[in-house]
This record gives sequence, structure tokens and C-alpha cells, in this order.
Amino acid sequence: MRKPQFWLYYILLVAAQIVIAASLNFSPLVTFWYLPMLVLCMPIRLGTSLTLIIAFVTGLAVDFLSQGVLGLTAASLLPVAFTKNLIIRLVFGSEVFSRGEDISVRRQGIPKMAIAIVMVTAIFLLVFIAADGAGTRPFLFNLGRFSLSLLAGSVFSLILVSIFDPGESSRWK
Repeated sequence: MRKPQFWLYYILLVAAQIVIAASLNFSPLVTFWYLPMLVLCMPIRLGTSLTLIIAFVTGLAVDFLSQGVLGLTAASLLPVAFTKNLIIRLVFGSEVFSRGEDISVRRQGIPKMAIAIVMVTAIFLLVFIAADGAGTRPFLFNLGRFSLSLLAGSVFSLILVSIFDPGESSRWK
């Protein structure tokens, strides 16, 4: 398992996400989230069950401590945690699991990491926007919100994962 510094960065980035969710409303069209990237970068050795629990608790904490609807972020993070290993297999290959290594920008490269981040962010946003709007907003509004939020969240997540690369020779150790 990763050293405790990974979890320190995880907690600090979740706290920053709470501040962003509570105080920075860019527009009704942009929902700014990088939590899916944090779930994607969790150690592979945790397994799906523990990843689901951590994602749920993280989502509830963000919902409770920000202005969100209680359970909305948690419900949106659960599909990300559930499909994390599948996405890793699809994008990075099953060698990651056979070698027992965690994903890293240094090992897998920026293009593959960008694809994985876009995938987990899209899954998160599909659930989040569908549950948040609950059928009350027009399709084009939701499509615009999805597109802009996917772009903003994915770009920022890629920047964050490049800065705090969870690879062996990085600050996440």
C-alpha cells in the first residue's frame, strides 16, 4: 500500500474540493469536480469494496461540508469507484494488476492518463447532472453543463495528477 503521504494529499485535495464546491460557483453550466481523479488514483491493492467505501465517505463529507445535496456527490462517486478497475484495464492494460503497481503519469504517460480521467469524470458527471436536475432541466442545458464541466474538470484533474504524480519516484510516496 502507498505510504501515508498519499492519504495526506488525498485529504488535503478533498478539503480543497469542499472549499471549491462551497464557495466557487463559476456558472450554472460549469460544475467543477476533480474527485473522480482522486478515486482513480487510489491504490489498486485496496480492492473494489474498500474503494467504494472510501468514495462514499468522501462524497458524503463533501456533500455535508459544502452546499451540496446530501448524497449527491456520494452517489456520483460510487459508479466511478465501481468501474475504476475496469477503466484501468481498458486504458492501461491488465499488466498494471499483474505487476501490482499503481497508475502513474510517469509510467503510463499523459495521453493514457488523460483518457482515463475523461472516462471517470464523464461517469461522475452523468450521474451527478442527472440526479441534480432530476428531469427538470432541458436536455440542451444538461448537455452544455456536461460538456463544459467535463472539459474543466478533466483539464484541472490532469494538471493535479501531473503535479502530485502517484508514481514511485514522486511526492505521493
